[in-house]
Amino acid sequence: MSAPQTRPPDRDAEAAREGYLEETRSARLYVELAAIESEAHIARMYRDLSGMAARQAALWADRLRESGQAIPATALPGCRARAALLLARRIGIRPMRSVFAALKVRGLSVYSAPRGPGHPRVTRVDEIGRRHRTGGGNLRAAVFGVNDGLVSNASLIMGMAGAAAGPRTLLLTGVAGLLAGAFSMAAGEYVSVRSQREVFEYQIGLEREELDEYPQAEADELALIYEARGMQRDDARRLARTLIADPQRALDTLAREELGLNPDELGSPWGAASASFLAFAAGAIIPLLPFLLGEGQRAFVASIALAAAALFGVGATLSFFTGRSAFVSGMRMLAIGALAGAATYGIGSLVGVRAA
Repeated sequence: MSAPQTRPPDRDAEAAREGYLEETRSARLYVELAAIESEAHIARMYRDLSGMAARQAALWADRLRESGQAIPATALPGCRARAALLLARRIGIRPMRSVFAALKVRGLSVYSAPRGPGHPRVTRVDEIGRRHRTGGGNLRAAVFGVNDGLVSNASLIMGMAGAAAGPRTLLLTGVAGLLAGAFSMAAGEYVSVRSQREVFEYQIGLEREELDEYPQAEADELALIYEARGMQRDDARRLARTLIADPQRALDTLAREELGLNPDELGSPWGAASASFLAFAAGAIIPLLPFLLGEGQRAFVASIALAAAALFGVGATLSFFTGRSAFVSGMRMLAIGALAGAATYGIGSLVGVRAA
């Protein structure tokens, strides 16, 4: 007698199979996260999320049975998830938030809240998704970009000068260092921002599908997160139901609160690349200017003086973000740049002697 045959899978059955596997893996992943997490209220949130994922997997299993399909074997977390868990056991979950966001772990926004007693609690709809922001993020990135260009190109020129390179060689080296560094920084920033946007777009797409498919389960998960962040259970459930009732606001809130993604912080990849290129080039051209206008020992001394003044200025500017003394910050940055320049000059001198 032949074995019983199952019906060939259709599109709905395939979606049910993928949903079952996804929720089963999620349930196991949350169990592991709960075991790693040292803060009791967050660990409890992960355990509750695991239970919800298991119940959702059971619903997908029912759909598979109704369509005459076999239930897949128990799904284990994938290689990426296992590697992330291994690292999280060593350094904790908090530093791994971006990795777990890509794995579609919910509740990561609890790590964005200030630690310790007395942190602000979410109590109203208009407070959802807000974060404490210090401001000045773009300005700080620009200052660091200028500093990178300044230190790297000044050190490069110093190294070549130590090797007794001629004026034309120093000029070509400085231009090459400016362009190579600026393009490298721009390419890295483009890839970084583009990847961040792709993660967000992928995750928000999945979240949109789940919100359409089972809104009540999404409301329950959201309530768990708010409860872990300090709300009373009844208030958390009431607030979650209110949010889920508005699909557009629900999607934005789920991205922020479940996935820890902030759409407002995603910029344009081309804009970020251009800004990075210009910031690096602005710093890199400072030690190069004297060689564009003159040559010889005078240009070299002027290059050192300009680089030193710029380093002090960058350090003083950074004091706006650190709250430290502008003079102390400026001198510290000058000392760091001077050490880098002296080291490359010394290495260049040794290489130049050996080459001769």
